[in-house]
Amino acid sequence: MVELTIDSLSKHYGDVHAIDRIDLTVRDGEFLTLLGPSGCGKSTTLFAIAGLDVPTGGAIRLGERALFDAARRIDVPPEKRNLGLVFQSYALWPHMTVAQNMAFPLTIRGVGRVERRKRVEEALELVEMDEYLDRYPHELSGGQQQRVALARTLVFRPALLLLDEPLSNLDAKLRIRARVWLKQLQRQLGITTIYVTHDQVEALALSDRIAVMQKGAIVQLAAPEEVYRRPSSSFLADFIGSSNFLRARLASAGALVHNLAP
Repeated sequence: MVELTIDSLSKHYGDVHAIDRIDLTVRDGEFLTLLGPSGCGKSTTLFAIAGLDVPTGGAIRLGERALFDAARRIDVPPEKRNLGLVFQSYALWPHMTVAQNMAFPLTIRGVGRVERRKRVEEALELVEMDEYLDRYPHELSGGQQQRVALARTLVFRPALLLLDEPLSNLDAKLRIRARVWLKQLQRQLGITTIYVTHDQVEALALSDRIAVMQKGAIVQLAAPEEVYRRPSSSFLADFIGSSNFLRARLASAGALVHNLAP
Protein backbone atom coordinates (compact mmCIF):
# COMPACT_ATOMS: atom_id res chain seq x y z
CA MET A 1 0.00 0.00 0.00
CA VAL A 2 1.05 3.62 -0.58
CA GLU A 3 -0.11 7.04 0.55
CA LEU A 4 -2.35 9.34 -1.48
CA THR A 5 -1.31 12.95 -2.04
CA ILE A 6 -3.61 15.73 -3.22
CA ASP A 7 -2.04 19.06 -4.21
CA SER A 8 -4.06 22.25 -4.72
CA LEU A 9 -7.02 20.33 -6.14
CA SER A 10 -9.84 22.45 -7.58
CA LYS A 11 -13.18 21.86 -9.29
CA HIS A 12 -15.19 24.79 -10.61
CA TYR A 13 -18.68 24.93 -12.07
CA GLY A 14 -18.70 28.44 -13.49
CA ASP A 15 -18.27 30.74 -10.49
CA VAL A 16 -19.01 27.94 -8.02
CA HIS A 17 -15.96 26.35 -6.37
CA ALA A 18 -17.04 22.79 -5.54
CA ILE A 19 -13.43 22.04 -4.53
CA ASP A 20 -11.26 24.99 -3.59
CA ARG A 21 -7.50 24.24 -3.77
CA ILE A 22 -7.43 21.29 -1.40
CA ASP A 23 -4.11 19.97 -0.05
CA LEU A 24 -4.30 16.58 1.65
CA THR A 25 -2.11 13.54 2.33
CA VAL A 26 -3.77 10.26 3.27
CA ARG A 27 -1.25 8.07 5.04
CA ASP A 28 -0.54 4.46 4.16
CA GLY A 29 -3.09 2.25 5.94
CA GLU A 30 -5.05 5.22 7.32
CA PHE A 31 -8.83 5.48 7.69
CA LEU A 32 -9.55 9.11 6.79
CA THR A 33 -13.05 10.57 6.69
CA LEU A 34 -14.24 13.52 4.62
CA LEU A 35 -16.96 15.03 6.80
CA GLY A 36 -19.27 17.94 6.16
CA PRO A 37 -22.79 19.11 5.34
CA SER A 38 -24.44 18.51 1.98
CA GLY A 39 -22.82 20.50 -0.82
CA CYS A 40 -19.47 20.99 0.93
CA GLY A 41 -17.49 19.12 -1.76
CA LYS A 42 -16.71 15.84 -0.02
CA SER A 43 -18.28 13.52 -2.64
CA THR A 44 -16.86 15.65 -5.48
CA THR A 45 -13.42 15.16 -3.94
CA LEU A 46 -13.94 11.41 -3.66
CA PHE A 47 -15.13 11.13 -7.27
CA ALA A 48 -12.14 13.19 -8.44
CA ILE A 49 -9.83 10.68 -6.72
CA ALA A 50 -11.75 7.81 -8.34
CA GLY A 51 -11.52 9.43 -11.76
CA LEU A 52 -15.28 9.84 -12.16
CA ASP A 53 -15.07 13.63 -12.04
CA VAL A 54 -12.38 15.66 -13.82
CA PRO A 55 -10.91 18.44 -11.62
CA THR A 56 -10.26 21.94 -12.93
CA GLY A 57 -6.74 22.11 -11.52
CA GLY A 58 -4.22 20.54 -9.16
CA ALA A 59 -2.79 17.04 -8.90
CA ILE A 60 -3.53 13.63 -7.36
CA ARG A 61 -0.77 11.07 -6.76
CA LEU A 62 -0.82 7.54 -5.42
CA GLY A 63 2.70 7.00 -4.20
CA GLU A 64 4.91 8.16 -7.09
CA ARG A 65 2.20 7.54 -9.70
CA ALA A 66 0.26 10.54 -11.00
CA LEU A 67 -3.45 9.82 -11.32
CA PHE A 68 -4.26 13.40 -12.28
CA ASP A 69 -2.11 16.42 -13.00
CA ALA A 70 -3.67 19.44 -14.70
CA ALA A 71 -0.33 21.08 -15.47
CA ARG A 72 1.07 17.93 -17.13
CA ARG A 73 -2.29 17.02 -18.72
CA ILE A 74 -2.41 13.63 -17.02
CA ASP A 75 -5.80 12.06 -16.33
CA VAL A 76 -5.68 8.29 -15.79
CA PRO A 77 -9.05 6.64 -16.64
CA PRO A 78 -11.00 5.24 -13.66
CA GLU A 79 -10.58 1.63 -14.78
CA LYS A 80 -6.78 2.00 -14.81
CA ARG A 81 -6.41 3.55 -11.35
CA ASN A 82 -6.99 0.25 -9.47
CA LEU A 83 -9.14 1.96 -6.84
CA GLY A 84 -12.13 0.35 -5.14
CA LEU A 85 -15.31 2.43 -4.81
CA VAL A 86 -18.42 1.46 -2.83
CA PHE A 87 -21.46 3.58 -3.62
CA GLN A 88 -24.30 4.51 -1.32
CA SER A 89 -26.70 2.44 -3.46
CA TYR A 90 -24.49 -0.75 -3.43
CA ALA A 91 -25.01 -1.09 -7.25
CA LEU A 92 -25.29 -4.90 -7.27
CA TRP A 93 -26.40 -6.50 -10.54
CA PRO A 94 -29.95 -7.77 -9.81
CA HIS A 95 -29.79 -10.56 -12.42
CA MET A 96 -26.53 -11.99 -11.02
CA THR A 97 -26.02 -14.16 -7.97
CA VAL A 98 -23.65 -13.09 -5.21
CA ALA A 99 -20.93 -15.28 -6.75
CA GLN A 100 -21.49 -13.78 -10.21
CA ASN A 101 -21.48 -10.22 -8.86
CA MET A 102 -18.23 -10.97 -7.07
CA ALA A 103 -16.58 -12.58 -10.07
CA PHE A 104 -17.49 -9.80 -12.53
CA PRO A 105 -14.61 -7.37 -11.72
CA LEU A 106 -12.17 -10.28 -11.95
CA THR A 107 -13.60 -11.50 -15.26
CA ILE A 108 -13.13 -8.12 -16.94
CA ARG A 109 -9.53 -8.11 -15.65
CA GLY A 110 -8.86 -11.48 -17.30
CA VAL A 111 -8.42 -13.49 -14.08
CA GLY A 112 -8.72 -17.24 -14.69
CA ARG A 113 -11.67 -19.32 -13.47
CA VAL A 114 -9.83 -21.16 -10.69
CA GLU A 115 -8.24 -17.99 -9.32
CA ARG A 116 -11.59 -16.16 -9.59
CA ARG A 117 -13.31 -18.80 -7.46
CA LYS A 118 -10.54 -18.63 -4.86
CA ARG A 119 -10.63 -14.84 -4.58
CA VAL A 120 -14.44 -14.72 -4.44
CA GLU A 121 -14.52 -17.22 -1.57
CA GLU A 122 -11.77 -15.37 0.30
CA ALA A 123 -13.46 -11.99 -0.05
CA LEU A 124 -16.87 -13.30 1.02
CA GLU A 125 -15.32 -15.03 4.01
CA LEU A 126 -13.82 -11.69 5.08
CA VAL A 127 -17.32 -10.17 5.33
CA GLU A 128 -18.92 -13.39 6.66
CA MET A 129 -21.07 -13.89 3.55
CA ASP A 130 -19.53 -17.11 2.22
CA GLU A 131 -22.79 -19.05 2.75
CA TYR A 132 -24.70 -16.80 0.32
CA LEU A 133 -22.88 -17.52 -2.96
CA ASP A 134 -25.98 -18.61 -4.86
CA ARG A 135 -28.41 -15.97 -3.65
CA TYR A 136 -29.59 -12.97 -5.69
CA PRO A 137 -29.46 -9.42 -4.29
CA HIS A 138 -33.24 -9.28 -3.72
CA GLU A 139 -32.88 -12.32 -1.44
CA LEU A 140 -30.50 -10.44 0.87
CA SER A 141 -31.11 -7.88 3.59
CA GLY A 142 -29.75 -4.35 3.25
CA GLY A 143 -26.84 -5.16 5.54
CA GLN A 144 -26.01 -8.29 3.58
CA GLN A 145 -26.11 -6.40 0.28
CA GLN A 146 -23.78 -3.81 1.77
CA ARG A 147 -21.29 -6.53 2.74
CA VAL A 148 -21.41 -8.05 -0.73
CA ALA A 149 -20.80 -4.63 -2.31
CA LEU A 150 -17.76 -4.14 -0.08
CA ALA A 151 -16.45 -7.66 -0.77
CA ARG A 152 -16.87 -7.12 -4.53
CA THR A 153 -14.68 -4.04 -4.23
CA LEU A 154 -12.01 -5.88 -2.24
CA VAL A 155 -11.94 -8.97 -4.47
CA PHE A 156 -9.66 -7.39 -7.10
CA ARG A 157 -7.29 -6.09 -4.39
CA PRO A 158 -7.48 -2.31 -4.95
CA ALA A 159 -4.66 0.01 -3.95
CA LEU A 160 -7.12 2.34 -2.19
CA LEU A 161 -10.65 1.91 -0.82
CA LEU A 162 -13.18 4.72 -1.39
CA LEU A 163 -16.49 4.62 0.49
CA ASP A 164 -19.32 7.04 -0.37
CA GLU A 165 -21.75 6.96 2.59
CA PRO A 166 -22.05 3.14 2.36
CA LEU A 167 -24.03 2.79 5.60
CA SER A 168 -26.67 5.45 4.96
CA ASN A 169 -29.30 2.97 3.70
CA LEU A 170 -29.14 0.82 6.85
CA ASP A 171 -31.38 1.19 9.89
CA ALA A 172 -29.95 2.78 13.04
CA LYS A 173 -29.08 -0.42 14.94
CA LEU A 174 -27.56 -2.11 11.90
CA ARG A 175 -25.46 0.98 11.16
CA ILE A 176 -23.87 0.72 14.60
CA ARG A 177 -23.00 -2.96 14.08
CA ALA A 178 -21.76 -2.24 10.56
CA ARG A 179 -19.37 0.44 11.84
CA VAL A 180 -17.72 -2.09 14.13
CA TRP A 181 -17.06 -4.78 11.52
CA LEU A 182 -16.09 -2.23 8.86
CA LYS A 183 -13.39 -0.75 11.11
CA GLN A 184 -12.22 -4.24 12.14
CA LEU A 185 -12.00 -5.28 8.49
CA GLN A 186 -10.06 -2.16 7.51
CA ARG A 187 -7.56 -2.75 10.31
CA GLN A 188 -7.25 -6.42 9.39
CA LEU A 189 -6.48 -5.65 5.75
CA GLY A 190 -4.44 -2.51 6.43
CA ILE A 191 -5.94 -0.89 3.33
CA THR A 192 -5.81 2.90 2.98
CA THR A 193 -9.42 4.10 3.14
CA ILE A 194 -11.22 7.37 2.41
CA TYR A 195 -14.74 7.54 3.79
CA VAL A 196 -17.36 10.16 2.95
CA THR A 197 -20.18 10.96 5.35
CA HIS A 198 -22.24 13.80 6.83
CA ASP A 199 -22.81 11.74 10.00
CA GLN A 200 -20.62 13.15 12.78
CA VAL A 201 -21.01 10.11 15.05
CA GLU A 202 -19.98 7.79 12.23
CA ALA A 203 -16.89 9.89 11.50
CA LEU A 204 -15.86 10.06 15.17
CA ALA A 205 -16.29 6.30 15.61
CA LEU A 206 -14.46 5.12 12.48
CA SER A 207 -11.68 7.55 11.65
CA ASP A 208 -7.99 7.80 12.35
CA ARG A 209 -8.28 11.41 11.15
CA ILE A 210 -11.17 13.59 10.00
CA ALA A 211 -11.03 16.25 7.28
CA VAL A 212 -13.98 18.56 7.90
CA MET A 213 -15.08 20.40 4.76
CA GLN A 214 -17.00 23.64 4.25
CA LYS A 215 -17.69 25.33 0.91
CA GLY A 216 -15.18 23.20 -0.97
CA ALA A 217 -12.30 23.66 1.48
CA ILE A 218 -10.86 21.63 4.35
CA VAL A 219 -11.38 23.75 7.48
CA GLN A 220 -9.88 21.30 9.99
CA LEU A 221 -7.82 18.12 9.65
CA ALA A 222 -7.15 16.25 12.87
CA ALA A 223 -7.80 13.18 14.98
CA PRO A 224 -11.45 12.69 16.04
CA GLU A 225 -10.85 13.77 19.64
CA GLU A 226 -9.07 16.93 18.51
CA VAL A 227 -11.91 17.85 16.13
CA TYR A 228 -14.51 17.22 18.85
CA ARG A 229 -12.76 18.91 21.79
CA ARG A 230 -10.95 21.71 19.97
CA PRO A 231 -12.95 22.80 16.91
CA SER A 232 -11.10 25.45 14.92
CA SER A 233 -14.15 27.65 14.20
CA SER A 234 -17.70 28.40 15.29
CA PHE A 235 -18.93 26.43 12.25
CA LEU A 236 -17.12 23.34 13.50
CA ALA A 237 -18.26 23.83 17.08
CA ASP A 238 -21.85 23.95 15.83
CA PHE A 239 -21.48 21.08 13.34
CA ILE A 240 -19.68 18.56 15.56
CA GLY A 241 -21.78 17.20 18.43
CA SER A 242 -24.27 19.23 20.46
CA SER A 243 -23.52 22.84 21.28
CA ASN A 244 -24.96 26.00 22.79
CA PHE A 245 -23.83 29.48 21.76
CA LEU A 246 -24.07 32.30 24.29
CA ARG A 247 -23.83 35.98 23.39
CA ALA A 248 -21.12 37.75 25.37
CA ARG A 249 -19.37 41.11 25.58
CA LEU A 250 -15.66 41.49 26.38
CA ALA A 251 -15.51 43.65 29.49
CA SER A 252 -11.72 43.61 29.90
CA ALA A 253 -8.69 42.85 27.76
CA GLY A 254 -7.00 41.02 30.63
CA ALA A 255 -6.25 37.29 30.89
CA LEU A 256 -8.53 35.07 28.82
CA VAL A 257 -9.40 31.46 29.59
CA HIS A 258 -8.34 28.91 26.93
CA ASN A 259 -9.08 25.22 26.38
CA LEU A 260 -12.44 25.20 28.14
CA ALA A 261 -13.22 21.71 26.83
CA PRO A 262 -13.02 19.03 29.57
